[in-house]
Amino acid sequence: MQVSKFQPDLFLRDYWQKKPLLIKNPWASWTNPLEPDELAGLACEEGIESRLITQDHGALALEHGPFAETRFGELGGAPWTLLVQAVDHHVPEVSALLDSFRFIPNWRIDDVMVSYAVDQGGVGAHFDQYDVFLIQGLGKRRWQVGAPCDDRTELLPHDDLRLLASFEATQEWVLEPGDILYVPPGIPHNGIAIGDDCMTYSIGFRAPSRDELVVQWTEHLLDQSDSDLHYADPDLALQKNPGEIAPEALAGLHAMITEKLQDREAFARWFGQYNSMPKNLDIDWAPEVPIDAADLHALVSAPVFLTRNPASRFSFVRESAGSVVLFVDGHSYPCAGECALFAERLCAIDEITVGPDDLKSPSTVAVIVALLNLGSIEIVDED
Repeated sequence: MQVSKFQPDLFLRDYWQKKPLLIKNPWASWTNPLEPDELAGLACEEGIESRLITQDHGALALEHGPFAETRFGELGGAPWTLLVQAVDHHVPEVSALLDSFRFIPNWRIDDVMVSYAVDQGGVGAHFDQYDVFLIQGLGKRRWQVGAPCDDRTELLPHDDLRLLASFEATQEWVLEPGDILYVPPGIPHNGIAIGDDCMTYSIGFRAPSRDELVVQWTEHLLDQSDSDLHYADPDLALQKNPGEIAPEALAGLHAMITEKLQDREAFARWFGQYNSMPKNLDIDWAPEVPIDAADLHALVSAPVFLTRNPASRFSFVRESAGSVVLFVDGHSYPCAGECALFAERLCAIDEITVGPDDLKSPSTVAVIVALLNLGSIEIVDED
């Protein structure tokens, strides 16, 4: 299917996690937000995840960055593709692409991966366990999709790439600049560049697995435990057969395990922190000189903009009327009253205006100071 006028409510009803959709250039005016040379420069930097996929007589090989500046000039005429992860964390113009996809909750957004390919370049037929929007930024790419896959689908024997052993296209389209292809989880897809200077922006979404959540949540509970509770049965009754594990014993043992696991409020607070952890823990965004409450009041003597760091993750959980817990980069901040309203505004959009009246709440001041000192937000004068 393809549409020319995109309607988020209809998309969520009819396509989200159901079937692919081609969206023909819905932008008022499409401008490619990143030049190929800029992408190559990012791939040469330490701390930025990048990959290079080359082809040799149909076989694909993978290299991990950072790359030497001379590497791309050594590739010759064979097809190749450069992939750079989390470009939205480093390029504001790429981060701005996410504004058009805010109809999906922020906590689900992972990052924007950008690819550059020469003619016939691609990464091979594969499928993902998450949703993805593929925006054609520059040049043309032929996209093919196939029948749904799952964990039983056969893959090629490859040390580095998870490629399908067989792929049969059921639909295909040629995307031009500004076009978007939505691909649900489990749908195999294969993209092949048509001509050189083919750039694609892949907006991926977080989809934690059940195993991941169980492991991480239980590890957190163990870390937080302040005692090693042991099973006890002070009301033990005489059993007919000592070999039986009685129902009462099983109920007590099971309760020892599930009591903490089923604490929904504790789970919500843990998940907010866990899900908001920065993608790259090695990058420190904190300013060189921290500020305190007095510094903040001096900086906000007139209205200023508070701008979120594109690499930071913001979300909140509502605990009661007028009370929320704000989660930013793995930290949690209980907020009530005016501070809760501030937290909700901060999570809604990337930039908000803050003036002296907003600093009348000491808890709001404390949150702003903490986030400034983390590097999760910064102050920009309105002028």
